[in-house]
Amino acid sequence: DPEVGKDPEKFYDEYYEIDLDELEPHIVGPHTPDLGRSISAMSTEVDEKKYPAEISAALIGSCTNSSYEDMTRSVSLVRQAKDAGIKVKTNFLVTPGSEQIYETIKQDGILGEFEEVGATVLANACGPCIGQWKREDKKKGEANSILTSYNRNFAKRNDGNPETLGFISSPELVVAMAFSGSMKFNPLTDTLTDKDGNDFKFKPPTGDVLPSNGYSSKDNGYEAPTKSGEVVINPSSERLAFLEPFAKQEPIKDYQDLPLLVKAQGKCTTDHISQAGPWLKFRGHLDNISNNMFLGATNAFTGGTGTGNNPVSGEKDVEINKIARNLKDQG
Repeated sequence: DPEVGKDPEKFYDEYYEIDLDELEPHIVGPHTPDLGRSISAMSTEVDEKKYPAEISAALIGSCTNSSYEDMTRSVSLVRQAKDAGIKVKTNFLVTPGSEQIYETIKQDGILGEFEEVGATVLANACGPCIGQWKREDKKKGEANSILTSYNRNFAKRNDGNPETLGFISSPELVVAMAFSGSMKFNPLTDTLTDKDGNDFKFKPPTGDVLPSNGYSSKDNGYEAPTKSGEVVINPSSERLAFLEPFAKQEPIKDYQDLPLLVKAQGKCTTDHISQAGPWLKFRGHLDNISNNMFLGATNAFTGGTGTGNNPVSGEKDVEINKIARNLKDQG
């Protein structure tokens, strides 16, 4: 409203002016998305906290930051580096946000441009963002840094390795830093060396909100269900099982004086409550996937992760899912 813009302090308890020219891209992490700093502060923090400076993998896309505009802004940096004869210095993985985005960037030649500088374009699925990433370059327990444009970076989230430090930034910053291979590189101020031995500095990325040739509709991935037939599941299958109806409950009578299973301490997100990664193969088997219940949660009563003490038997340091099953069996 014009009157608000003219005199904002009259309408708001607190009023702040932000100079957008002074804002910098940020990097957050590791192990939490609320630990952030500007790109200009990153190099010093890498040294002070002894983060692995080498970027072992740079990943963009997935359901977050993978629109057509994201892809075109990212490839604008790829083109600059390609013209300068510079290739990526780390594993560079690109996950389009949908089959439509995949087909459209393929149609417009963007997919090929990513591949020309050394990128691997993955299928349009959750992929490494949800732990579907079988890494062969790093062993479990080996400390390393990865930089992604995903939306989560909790410990073990991407590759199951608790020593992988997951940092998050915009796809543009991830791409620029992939060409340096270093967490200490600042594309706003630092330079790389081009094919002729000269200093090369990235120009700000540019992109298109919508594809000029329209979105490709080659394959939307939909397959109509059959109208007849029988669903047959092998009774010994570990990955699929029929979902049986739950027993009828009487909440007022059944839920009296229940023992407390666990009290989560600190951050407790979906990553801590029900981990993904290798567990996703059980998503069609409710009983088996339930074995991951609270595996990543810290128990306030014991300090253990994913374990607790059975409040009935007194048994200590037992996986929480096993305690829950024991209590269920006892009614």
